Order: sequence, then C-alpha cells, then structure tokens
Amino acid sequence: MKHIGIVGCSPPGAALCYETICVEGAAMIGREHAHPEISLHTNPFDKYMEFIYADDWEGVAGLMIDSAEKLARTGAQFCISPDNTIHQAFDLVLEKSPLPWLHIAEVVAAKAKENGYKKLAVLGTKYLMEGPVYKEKLGEAAIGNVIPELDERLEINRIIFEELVYGKFIPGSIEHFQKVIERLMKDENADAVILGCTEIPLIINENNSPLPTLPSTQLLSYAALEYALE
Repeated sequence: MKHIGIVGCSPPGAALCYETICVEGAAMIGREHAHPEISLHTNPFDKYMEFIYADDWEGVAGLMIDSAEKLARTGAQFCISPDNTIHQAFDLVLEKSPLPWLHIAEVVAAKAKENGYKKLAVLGTKYLMEGPVYKEKLGEAAIGNVIPELDERLEINRIIFEELVYGKFIPGSIEHFQKVIERLMKDENADAVILGCTEIPLIINENNSPLPTLPSTQLLSYAALEYALE
C-alpha cells in the first residue's frame, strides 16, 4: 500500500480527512482496523490565511510545497489536501512538488459525472466560490455550476471562519446552509451540491440537505485510499 501524505490547512478539515481514511480503510482492504500508512503535516493556519487575504497564491503554494517536502522525508508517496480553497495554488505546487498529488475538484467532478449530475451548487469559502477551482474542473467535465448570491456567500464565509473552524455548530447556521441549497435547487435548477469546504460536511449531509451532496473531504479520502491500494 502506498504511504499517504495529507497536507492540512484548517484543523477540523485535516482531522476529518485523516479519520475518514482510517475508518474507511478497513472496508476497502477487507481487514479489521486496516488502513495505509498516513503522515499529516500542516503549517500554521494563520500563515495560510495571511497569504489568502493578500491574494498571494504563490505564498500559499510555498506552504503546500513545504509540507510536501516534509511528508516526502517521512516516506509519503503522494499528497492530498482536504482544503478546497488552497487548490487555487495547485498548478504552482505541481511545478516544484517532490511528490504527485490528487486534485480534490477533479475527484469531485469525476463522482458528479459518474452520478449523472448536470448542474452543481458550489458551497465553500468566498475565495472558493468566487475562484476558478471548481469552475475549471467542472467545465472540463461538461458539468454546469452555480454559486450563491453575494449576501449568501458572505454569510457562508462568516460561518466557516467564525464557527466551523472552531468546532462551533449552531442550529441557525445549519438552517442558513439549508435555505441556500434549497434556493439554488429551485431558482437555479441545481441537482446536487458540492460541500466544497472541509468543514461543511460537519453540519450538512445527505440526511439534512435539500439536494444530494458531494462531500469533497470524504470523496478525496476515498480516492486516496483507492490510489494507495492500486
């Protein structure tokens, strides 16, 4: 089995990715408690946010490459990052990374295509929703996408950075996500929703979402397991 390297960014997202690989590994491998070897490295979250606030994606790439180099020294054979937003620096990372990577949006787009979805609602940080990461990868897969209105995006962004990254799960915030998803379903004809932030699956899932969900963190974790077991 290949040694998986996780490049973390926000704490809950990195933890969810690690836990998913460990829990689901046993089912894929067919042996109780089994999973591939995993190493996790994350630079301080505030350093990432300083670069993101400054729209400095080369700075973000530098942190990701630094993690990849450290993971390579531990024996990791490929990298994943459960953080959707920092994938805006992905092409810059590949230029200097010592290890290959799986791209989270490519994994999500492949699953959407497999499920026959035609138009996806994209939820995440405002940088992710307004940025190119999913627009490009969904476009390559001939899948449409739609994002919330500006006021909805700002509130989603606030919830992520003021509540979810600190492990705060507030009923009113869950309701906001549900209302946005329902509106995008009714007004924009979205047929599924991408949970494009590592923390969103902590409060929105198949049981409480008005639309079928594509939880990016879990899907990336499954893809990493499949790649590790090839």
